[in-house]
Amino acid sequence: MKKLCARWVPLLHTADQKRTRMKISEHCLERFNKNKTNFVRRFITMDETWIYHYTPESKQQSKQWTEAGRSAPKKTRSVPSAGKVMASVFWAAEGILFIDYLEKGKTITGEHYFNLLTRLYERIREKRPCLKKKIIFHQDNAPAHKSVLAVGKLRDLHYELLEHPPYSPDLAPSDFCLFPKLKLFLAGERFPSNQEAIAAVEGYFADLTKNHYRDGIMALEHRWNKCINLKGDYVEK
Repeated sequence: MKKLCARWVPLLHTADQKRTRMKISEHCLERFNKNKTNFVRRFITMDETWIYHYTPESKQQSKQWTEAGRSAPKKTRSVPSAGKVMASVFWAAEGILFIDYLEKGKTITGEHYFNLLTRLYERIREKRPCLKKKIIFHQDNAPAHKSVLAVGKLRDLHYELLEHPPYSPDLAPSDFCLFPKLKLFLAGERFPSNQEAIAAVEGYFADLTKNHYRDGIMALEHRWNKCINLKGDYVEK
């Protein structure tokens, strides 16, 4: 026997939650396998994340070279700054469709999200006018996303809503493909204002290749399969 460190996961799912994750993963995988090329072409997802004026470096990022025999350098623990802005990112295989930024102190209500869905429709008409078939739309289960206004808007737009299991960031492309690397990119940087933080985010996404976005969507196949094989347990990679 050997002693192992515990593996950190965002949530310890209950038996019922694991069954739900398996069932939804099976349904999504079946939908994906009908026509993978068509699925990726029609797939659009969104999620929100906080952008801080200062994000501390991770423990890995703060490593320093030291001479043999010398102790590791000391560093005070830092926390994210109070200044922040909420970014709602809508994206597809071709890249970012648009990003909405909401200042600290404001919340994403059903009405606000309704307006974002209207913007999404207009942006699709502008950027992807050739996309005539129904959009496959993915979002998580945040209250604003499930509001009466939002559900009604999605129905009016005739979007095919891809089901997402509760408490499952491991099955959300933004959470495993887009946001982690963005946070690493911003770590250690200090921005005096929302405008400068936003400019850094926009520059980061502009420099990503189309393959990055497409690969993130394609990775869903592996994650749904793994979730099923793990009987609904959390998927790390």
